[in-house]
Amino acid sequence: MLSNLASLSTDRRAWGLLFVSALCLEIFALYYQHVMDLRPCIMCIYQRTAVFGVMFAAIPAMLINNFFTRLVSYTGWGVSAIWGLFIAIEHVDIQTALNPFFATCEFEPNFPSWAPLHEWLPNIFGATGDCADINWSFMDMSMPQWMIVIFAIYATIWSVMLLCRLFVSRNL
Repeated sequence: MLSNLASLSTDRRAWGLLFVSALCLEIFALYYQHVMDLRPCIMCIYQRTAVFGVMFAAIPAMLINNFFTRLVSYTGWGVSAIWGLFIAIEHVDIQTALNPFFATCEFEPNFPSWAPLHEWLPNIFGATGDCADINWSFMDMSMPQWMIVIFAIYATIWSVMLLCRLFVSRNL
């Protein structure tokens, strides 16, 4: 079974599934923003950026599956999933703070000066909401709580795939 998991990373369809799963999350996010009029906050935008990171990380190994592209894809996937998990946890902390006066977030995204995504693509990366607001829930969980689940799944699959690949196949 572990050898099957280890060989999964050499299958372009597995990387394609990772890409499609993240793309679906982005489509849902844009649907909630533009159709259901749920305004994203800074933390939502950062989580959206992390999902884009997972999505774009899958592309190299999906197109050309060799050692180098898998290394790039694993690195991007892991960094994006873990960073997104930390951001989602911080977002839930803001929403559940006992004193919301001290639990605030920024007004404008802190993207690098060489890539001001909120200026280039304001319909995708522009933050217009408040981090403390809970405007949507499903099964008694808010959007950031669901993002914790999603990023935890991405991070768990990433670590299992990476460990199987390193310890069973003895290479990346």
